[in-house]
Amino acid sequence: KKFTKIIALALAVVLAFSLAACSNSGNGGDNASDKVIKIAVPNDTTNEARALLLLQEAGIIKLKAGAGITATKNDIAENPYNVEIVEAEAAAIPQLLPDVDYAVINSNYAINEASLFKEGSSSAYGNILAVKEGNENTDAVKALKAALESKQVADFISEKYNGSVVSTVDNLTDGYDSSVDYAALAGTTISVAASPTPHAEILEIAKQILAEKDITLDIQTYNDYVVPNNVVEDGTVLANYFQHTPYLDDFNAEQGTHIVSVASIHVEPMGLYGGRQTSLDAVSGK
Repeated sequence: KKFTKIIALALAVVLAFSLAACSNSGNGGDNASDKVIKIAVPNDTTNEARALLLLQEAGIIKLKAGAGITATKNDIAENPYNVEIVEAEAAAIPQLLPDVDYAVINSNYAINEASLFKEGSSSAYGNILAVKEGNENTDAVKALKAALESKQVADFISEKYNGSVVSTVDNLTDGYDSSVDYAALAGTTISVAASPTPHAEILEIAKQILAEKDITLDIQTYNDYVVPNNVVEDGTVLANYFQHTPYLDDFNAEQGTHIVSVASIHVEPMGLYGGRQTSLDAVSGK
């Protein structure tokens, strides 16, 4: 019995020390820099670089000199808050929030959620209407472009998304292009591949505009960043609307495709969102 009591006492002491250690590691103790801060970012080349630039803008990391729109986590030069970059498919990142401290998310995946830090100027990342090279000046493409550049679409974006999606069109149209032979397009169908939100929602306004000219807009939704370009390249679909120019340039270079931008329609500011953390205190030295 005496031996049993000694063993029990020893276990109790070990457990007490273990709990104390866990407590210290949980609140950072006197060595908060040892705590790993996990931040999820998109894993495609251009959006990962964009996310890292956002983290640099927020003062969380510092990238090597010259690191720009092709930066990767290997380009992090200074990491004062012991950040671990967790790479994941962009569309899946919102589901990772409970498992990370923060996540960098495109606002189209986080609409109605408040970001802790938002991207500044985003002109390089405007979401574009894209087609296969050689189709840019067809009447069907010009008709779709004019509809997307309309005041009706810009007003819809402003009213529905409350700043999480912003129109980038400077010269708004009435929905139509005077150089297009709409009579010849009457009874035809224009196909476009798009992400469900906000692209397909925005295209619904363009669909109404084209319907006034007896043109059907076939909106095909996809949840990935590869198929929408493949179906434009092989001619299955006329156009797509889901990506920004840096991503398209990278895709063309890697895949040997020949897809070009026709117009920039909107931008989705990238933001830093809280997961296990609800403020920026963990990465601000507070």
